[in-house]
Amino acid sequence: MLPLALDLSDWPVLLVGDGRAALARLGMLDAAGARRLTVFAEAPSPEMRERAGARLVGRLPSDAEVVEARLLFTAGLDEATTARLATLARAHRVLVNAEDVPPFCDAYALAMVRRGSLVIGVSTEGRSPAVARLLRQWLERRFGPEWEGRFAEAVALREGLRADGATGAEIVAATAGLMEQWLACPCDLAR
Repeated sequence: MLPLALDLSDWPVLLVGDGRAALARLGMLDAAGARRLTVFAEAPSPEMRERAGARLVGRLPSDAEVVEARLLFTAGLDEATTARLATLARAHRVLVNAEDVPPFCDAYALAMVRRGSLVIGVSTEGRSPAVARLLRQWLERRFGPEWEGRFAEAVALREGLRADGATGAEIVAATAGLMEQWLACPCDLAR
């Protein structure tokens, strides 16, 4: 497994399904900036209708729509529909994340803590979503909302030091000093 962060801002992404897991994926994709997202649900719930808005299509995607995507998420579908969509997508090199069906997954959604541009992820390669969720909840408590501002401060420090001609080592040392203050530990993070 290779965890990657993907820039979804210009990728055509499909989300197919409904229910709790599909809504969670919709929230994750929205937070990730998936601007070319289309949501397909044959009988969408009122909550899916509200959250997906104009992106919602009240049917399953056509083969052509799947082939044109770069990433396909499925959630809350029956096994046969998941298998058909995943097989079609894979045949056309579309990455697939099929909720709770690891054999059909090319990509796994990490359990994430997002604080602005700071993203911390946990993956169990789909083997124990409960472990990933519990670790995410622990990380959310450890890295609260204040970390969005802290991260912005670290970015500003880096930009200022670079503008002043600081070396990479000097930037790392200064950033490590901030992190040690925030983490309240003598961690020697610059090593």
